[in-house]
Amino acid sequence: MGFKIELFESRRHSRSGFCCGIDSLDSYVSKQASQDLKRRVSTVFVLINEPETNVLAYYTLSSYTVEVKALNEDFAKNLPRYPLLPATLLGRLAVDNKYKGNRFGELLLVDALKKSLDVSLQIASLAVVAESLDEKASGFYLKYGFQQFKQDPLKLYLPMKSIAKLCAKLSI
Repeated sequence: MGFKIELFESRRHSRSGFCCGIDSLDSYVSKQASQDLKRRVSTVFVLINEPETNVLAYYTLSSYTVEVKALNEDFAKNLPRYPLLPATLLGRLAVDNKYKGNRFGELLLVDALKKSLDVSLQIASLAVVAESLDEKASGFYLKYGFQQFKQDPLKLYLPMKSIAKLCAKLSI
């Protein structure tokens, strides 16, 4: 039937064989993801190839707040001067090693950005924040227009206005 991104269900999705090569990301999907869903700490989306239910890749979204002073001045100058502003956190994004090179990371990123944009019309969010584990992951996000936080180059953000333009350009 084909590739599909859907909400993670611990009883339905097989994740025991998932291995992206980063222990914290492998462990998260196998041990912590279902707990985060139950506690409403994070929402987990998985990529499967139907009718199989093996997790090929996944990402997480949750609410987040950012300090205005940590943002690029060009972006922050038009924002209210509240100490903290709402954002959406793309906390984890991982692709199983067996499926790397198929652009699944890009597929998941675009899906996460689109979901975040859609929700921001009902629950305010000024940007999507990504927390990368290393410079390679950071480079992935920079390629799509993310900007680095002033104090932490491994933490990046993409304003909702930029996401809206990207979605319009991709017609999604």
